[in-house]
Amino acid sequence: MNTPTTLLGPFHTRLVQRNDRAAWQPLWDGYNAFYGRAGDTALAPAITDTTWQRFFDPYEPMHAKVAETTDGRLIGLVHWLLHRSTTRIEPVVYLQDLFTAPDARGLGVGRALIDSVGRWAQERGIARVYWQTHESNAAGRALYEQVARHHGFIVYALGH
Repeated sequence: MNTPTTLLGPFHTRLVQRNDRAAWQPLWDGYNAFYGRAGDTALAPAITDTTWQRFFDPYEPMHAKVAETTDGRLIGLVHWLLHRSTTRIEPVVYLQDLFTAPDARGLGVGRALIDSVGRWAQERGIARVYWQTHESNAAGRALYEQVARHHGFIVYALGH
């Protein structure tokens, strides 16, 4: 399903398109570098290629939007997926990746991308959108404290 483009200031948010790959890639690489996945620890190209393909597979519950300037430059990305929950009938949205190009920070790009996912979920009757971030992400956490509520959960993981 296609959601309408949303105009917000000098940029808008929209669903990612197949021809966005070259412009999306530096944002994806920047996001991964922020979390220490660069150089020797970078994701395998097959993971990035598979992730990209999933955005366009109608059978995958994974979605992506970008923030685009009026002159066509991509300055942010957001990826999310739907999953079942044992505490709800409707699915929930896990906002997995959010990144703004360093030179576009402070313009409201992150907030706009979060809001666009929230609207996407709301249009589908989905009441819960959640995400996690690293405790050291002070700038991100400052934004998240403004737009959402921290429920106090701590994340544990088996494996990598």
